[in-house]
Amino acid sequence: MQINPKSVFVVIPSYNEAQVIVATMKPLIVAGYQVVLVDDCSTDNTREVMRGVPQVHYVRHPVNLGQGAALQTGMEYACRNGAEFVIHFDADGQHDAAGIPAMLEPILAGRADITMGTRFKRKEDIDAIPAARRNVLRVAILANAVVTGMWLTDAHCGFRALNRLALSKIHFTENRMAHATEILSIIRREKLRLEEVPVHIVYTEHSRMKGQSSWNSINILMDLILNKLF
Repeated sequence: MQINPKSVFVVIPSYNEAQVIVATMKPLIVAGYQVVLVDDCSTDNTREVMRGVPQVHYVRHPVNLGQGAALQTGMEYACRNGAEFVIHFDADGQHDAAGIPAMLEPILAGRADITMGTRFKRKEDIDAIPAARRNVLRVAILANAVVTGMWLTDAHCGFRALNRLALSKIHFTENRMAHATEILSIIRREKLRLEEVPVHIVYTEHSRMKGQSSWNSINILMDLILNKLF
C-alpha cells in the first residue's frame, strides 16, 4: 500500500541536541515526511540552528518538562495539523529513518494501531547493543511486564509508529522518561493492537557522551513507581 509521506508526522523530542539534530532530521526531510521538532527548552544553540531548517515544524517549550511531555506536545501538534500517522523518533541519531516504512507496515496492513521497535528479534540488532545495556534491558523487559502486564521482547525503545486511533487514546501524564512504561499501560487499558517491529539502533559516540546510561531503563521504572506512590 502506497502512503503519502506528507501524512506521516515524525515527532522528535529534543534537548540540547544542536550538534546532531540537523543530521538526524535530514533523511526524514529528504523522504518527504512532516518533521516536528519539539525543543524542550534547550540551553544550547538549537533555536539558532533550527532557523536554518525552514522545512521543519519547530515547537519550543518555554520551560524544560521532559521527554514524555515533549512527545505529548508533538502528538497534539501533529493531530491538529492533520496527521494520519505519527512516528516517535530520537533526536540523537540512534534511529534509522529507513526503518519507518517497516514500522508503518503492520498499521497499513490493518494488523496494528501502534508499533514499537524491538532490538531483540534479529541477531545483528542484538549484537549492536552494548553488552552492559543488553543485560540491563533484559531485566527491564521483565520489570516492565510485571508493572504493566505487557510482555514484550524489548523495553523502552523510543522508535514507535501510531495511527489516528492510537494518537487519540495515548495521552502521557508521565512528563519524563517514565512515559516509556506508561505507554504500555495505556495500550493495554485502551485495547490498542500492538505489534513489535525489528529495528537496528546505532549507539553513537554522541549518545554515549550524553550519558545514555545502561541503567536508564531501571531509572524509568523507579520513576514510574515513585510517581504512583507519592
